[in-house]
Amino acid sequence: MKSSTLVMGASENPERYSNMAIRSLLRNGYSVKALGNKKGKVQNVIVETEKLPFDDIDTITLYLGAKNQIPYYDYFLSLEPRRLIFNPGAENDELKILAEKNQIVTEDACTLVLLSLNQY
Repeated sequence: MKSSTLVMGASENPERYSNMAIRSLLRNGYSVKALGNKKGKVQNVIVETEKLPFDDIDTITLYLGAKNQIPYYDYFLSLEPRRLIFNPGAENDELKILAEKNQIVTEDACTLVLLSLNQY
């Protein structure tokens, strides 16, 4: 299995981009964790609602608007990911600066596009 990704803003709704991203990550062989507002399940991935202390997160891909990210800043840093992906609509200069100060690579990109181009 490839590296592990945390999908933030995960949803059971198959029309949501976060849901599409979970399914695409799984199809591409990635391990996926998910955190959202409502508990649920996307394929075999449980959508958690609590900030669990995952210890193997390589990438956090964000599907939350900037103001909804604020309560998670410390949580993101505590997971010590290698990178943060800001999907369209999730761009956040404040978090980007904070992440980069903590040696976390940031990327304004679409997870679905990166996966489709084999550039994830």
